[in-house]
Amino acid sequence: MFEGSLVALVTPFKNGQVDYKKLKELIEFHIKSGTNGIVPCGTTGESATLSFDEHERIVGEVVSMVAGRIQVLAGAGSNNTMEALYLTKHAKKVGADGALLITPYYNKPTPEGLYRHYKLIAEEVDIPIVIYNVPSRTGISITPETVAKLSKIKNIVGIKEASGNIDQTTQILQLCKITVLSGDDSLTLPIMSVGGKGVISVVANIVPADTAALTRSCLDGNFDEARKYHHKLFPLSKSMFIETNPIPVKMAMKLLGKINGEMRLPLCEMTKEHKSQLTTVLKNYGLLT
Repeated sequence: MFEGSLVALVTPFKNGQVDYKKLKELIEFHIKSGTNGIVPCGTTGESATLSFDEHERIVGEVVSMVAGRIQVLAGAGSNNTMEALYLTKHAKKVGADGALLITPYYNKPTPEGLYRHYKLIAEEVDIPIVIYNVPSRTGISITPETVAKLSKIKNIVGIKEASGNIDQTTQILQLCKITVLSGDDSLTLPIMSVGGKGVISVVANIVPADTAALTRSCLDGNFDEARKYHHKLFPLSKSMFIETNPIPVKMAMKLLGKINGEMRLPLCEMTKEHKSQLTTVLKNYGLLT
């Protein structure tokens, strides 16, 4: 159901408030650039520092602004199952195409606890659900066996795989037919080469057309072309993680004049050394003169 390039959209702020005018500009930029889907209120969207009211309004506004032109996969995860259920119900209510649910962080549930978490939500809300596995953020990785068990639930349709381990993707796809989306930009080509269907991308905030072209080439089976985009994107993709995401991507977008770069504490501006490093990468890519 979900494939190609889905952008893990940043949340633009202005004087501490969500900048909905800028949000609209970013969405139009992505639609014109060939992005296949918008993912609001994820990690890159600073979901951890959004209030419930802000989270709900952002998802609702994004659905309204997109107006069915591309897909909206709404961030709806929490380490509290009832909170995740609440946000997933809201995503369905406002018309999102699906919900992205991160594995519960800090709690460190067992495989059985993870299974019950997703099963409860999937059975309560009839909306396509994508699991999000990112152990570097959550402290826990969902096993391929648990993913396969969950894939038997009809509306659990995909997994955003950000473990950094290609073996994990291979094992998942050997056990079941769930859609795997890369959660690491630098691993999009490798993941798609073993059967992944796309990426939920940070770097697409900056270069959506090239990210979409990479995934399209893979889906078309044109891996010679895909490798060209992979090598082009690789330095930029890696630079998105020289500090905690979304600090680098917001700084890059500020340098490119797309947003003001404002974040919420505890995130703060990047160091001068890393800013200089990022600027060099943007110049080498041809985005800055």
